Amino acid sequence: MTSDRGERESFVHIVLPGETAFTVAGKFRVTRTAAGVWRGEFVYGRSYLERRNAVELDPLELTLGPQVRETVRLGGFFGAIRDAMPDAWGRRLLERKLRRSNLEEFEYLREGEEDRAGALGFGPDPVLSAPPSRFPAVPSLGALADAVAAVLRDDRHPHAELARDLVLTGTSLGGARPKTTVQDGDDLWLAKFSRPDDSWDEPRVEHALLRLAGACGLRAAVSRIETLSERAVLLVQRFDRVRAADGFLRWRLVSGLTLLRAEESATGRERWSYLLLADEIRRTSVRSGDDLRELFRRMCFNAAVGNTDDHPRNHALIADRGGWRLSPAYDLTPTPTASREPPFLAMECGLEGRIASRGNLLSGAGRFLVGRTEAETILDSVFRKVGTTWRAAMREAGVSAADIRRVGSAFDHSWLPDGRLAAETGPVAD
Repeated sequence: MTSDRGERESFVHIVLPGETAFTVAGKFRVTRTAAGVWRGEFVYGRSYLERRNAVELDPLELTLGPQVRETVRLGGFFGAIRDAMPDAWGRRLLERKLRRSNLEEFEYLREGEEDRAGALGFGPDPVLSAPPSRFPAVPSLGALADAVAAVLRDDRHPHAELARDLVLTGTSLGGARPKTTVQDGDDLWLAKFSRPDDSWDEPRVEHALLRLAGACGLRAAVSRIETLSERAVLLVQRFDRVRAADGFLRWRLVSGLTLLRAEESATGRERWSYLLLADEIRRTSVRSGDDLRELFRRMCFNAAVGNTDDHPRNHALIADRGGWRLSPAYDLTPTPTASREPPFLAMECGLEGRIASRGNLLSGAGRFLVGRTEAETILDSVFRKVGTTWRAAMREAGVSAADIRRVGSAFDHSWLPDGRLAAETGPVAD
């Protein structure tokens, strides 16, 4: 709903744990003040608060309670609501669908995809239609890939209907790459497509890193590769959905960006920090000890594979019936470099900032409730496993020898002290 006073409002709906239909949770409103600042307000509905199974929308800003919550951060959008909005790819599809660009933020919220990440939904009425329960099947990937190609070319004519389907089955999970949700049996998978301007076979390389992460002891998202002619499509199993008899259970989700109360702008990154994220997980996770150790191992893994795209949106908490937990690792990618120095991660990883040196990675171990000896063991085992098996992981994922060479510098650990960690060396055979 839009008023002449610069006011926008929407009901906020949620799929409660164990259910598959939407329940109205409250109302969200943004209003432009006399100073031109957007102020957001959210209030839970009285009937929702009276429900015995009511749950909070997020563990920070929108905990359960009758009071009106206000914010002027992020253009008036609370973090949990922002996490349910389209990402760059979803926005591009939405603009294509509406044949307009530069939409207002509230339009992206209101017109966004039906199958958003997490458990929230939005609409102008207190009753929201049931969430989608059927999605394109895996055999339709070829046609969906053609639709993606049409969107990337800004071609508005071929595959227009399929392009609309991409909007309806999209999700804000999985970064800004072209993607949609497909169904295979009882499982939902995020299908991530390649782009013509990719520097290497992105789907296969990401699949290799997810598999390698699992081999290093991380809880990583399940993935597989589907091949379409010569193109690879990465399928990542959605960890915020579980099949039920009458639809899909939907788990709540908040990003690391929301947990950190941080922003994505270049000037708003002072809170991009693994140490601060560990503090928030310590307060919110129902198994904080396990999740903190997992986060520390994930930070070490990102350093070992040169993943400098480890920004806070690529970390999340999810809540099933049991409460908030760190999500599986996702969106892993190497960043090749010509430097023989430690990489700089996107987030601060120790007391000396973002530099992923061994000393800095170990310097904040106490914030993860990990002792020094255990931290050294975790770090060394992760680097050793990556160093000795990364090429094999790439080959098993079908990455070409040329692409292995292209990403190889991301796995260069020559900057480690005393050279005691084993690593694969030697040229890559064609």
